[in-house]
Amino acid sequence: MKQMISLEVNGEAHELAVEKNATLLRVLRDQLGLNGPKRGCDSGGCGCCTVHVDGQAVYSCMCYALSYDGASITTAEGLAVDGELHPLQTSFIEAGAVQCGYCTCGMMMAAKQLLDECPRPDEEQIRQGISGNLCRCTGYAKIVEAVKMASER
Repeated sequence: MKQMISLEVNGEAHELAVEKNATLLRVLRDQLGLNGPKRGCDSGGCGCCTVHVDGQAVYSCMCYALSYDGASITTAEGLAVDGELHPLQTSFIEAGAVQCGYCTCGMMMAAKQLLDECPRPDEEQIRQGISGNLCRCTGYAKIVEAVKMASER
């Protein structure tokens, strides 16, 4: 049986009928068509599903959507404002920190939380801030560089 919930996603209000066991990730991808949060491990171990719920980074694969009725959700798609990329998005592109792209949106959302809490992090703080997100393509150097570059903008 489905239950109605209200979500504000990337600034837009949505009324959705969701299954009681539907994860926030499933609702964002399957019902709202958002491709930023990715399905990786489904156990909160890789971070590619990271989104912000009321300003806090969460693994959307670990959250039942029903628990977030009335919440404000931001995905990587919601970082851009009026068609202008967020400094994190621009920095990831310029630093070449995107490689295969699977982890990129989750990395940016983890980095956004870090920068919201610590606007000028050093390398150690950046590595700690993204530590819940795995990248299988890189040694993280370009990702760290991109976050540092964004912090300077």
